[in-house]
Amino acid sequence: MTAPTLELDGMSVPVEIGGTARRATLTVERDGSLRLRAAPDVEQTELREFLISKREWIYRKLAEKEALLQEPATKELVDGEGFLYLGRSYRLRIADTSGDVRLHRGRLELPRSSLHAGDRAIINWYARCGTAWLQSHVRQWSTRLRVNVKRLEVTDLGHKWGSATNPGRIRIHWATMQLRPLLVDYVLAHELAHLREPHHGPSFWQLLARVMPDYDERKVDLAKEGIGLWFGHTTERY
Repeated sequence: MTAPTLELDGMSVPVEIGGTARRATLTVERDGSLRLRAAPDVEQTELREFLISKREWIYRKLAEKEALLQEPATKELVDGEGFLYLGRSYRLRIADTSGDVRLHRGRLELPRSSLHAGDRAIINWYARCGTAWLQSHVRQWSTRLRVNVKRLEVTDLGHKWGSATNPGRIRIHWATMQLRPLLVDYVLAHELAHLREPHHGPSFWQLLARVMPDYDERKVDLAKEGIGLWFGHTTERY
């Protein structure tokens, strides 16, 4: 008898029937394939719902495996290198100007005098522009979620997109600003919701769903797109 399979976003998931435990288990194999195990009396519709509920977990685990197999994204500080900002790519221009990194006439301008700072000058630009962009969005989402934000920071958070701590402190990773606005909003709303619901229990997701009905789609897209972002590795070429 051929083992049944389920489909999720074009991925085939073999179902291994066996055991007596009512709770299904899902594993991501070393080669990136998925395997679902369930007792014989678990209905296929129940398994399909279980698989869908694990979509974000699946993409996160696949992204983690991919990250282990590839070098982190790097950028060269040379004319023409592309840098994402809010989902759009901007070409770098090394400019004979003074001051800070800026967007100017559709290019990302890096003063030649800042080349010695390496990626720090561009990271500071992401943090500065990200703070300005997020301020108005914080006001919108905090009103909808009925939370009070006292402090917003855009900084390096390692492997975390954001964090929330009471009383009202929100921190967002500067690399988040490379994502499309819909996904940046998801990260922001997610952290703001934590000011009311600290844990990822049913109440948290119900709260987020009330203000962002498509949060699940955005969560999946974040897991897919986040793996390819630049997190601050540069090389120099003269």
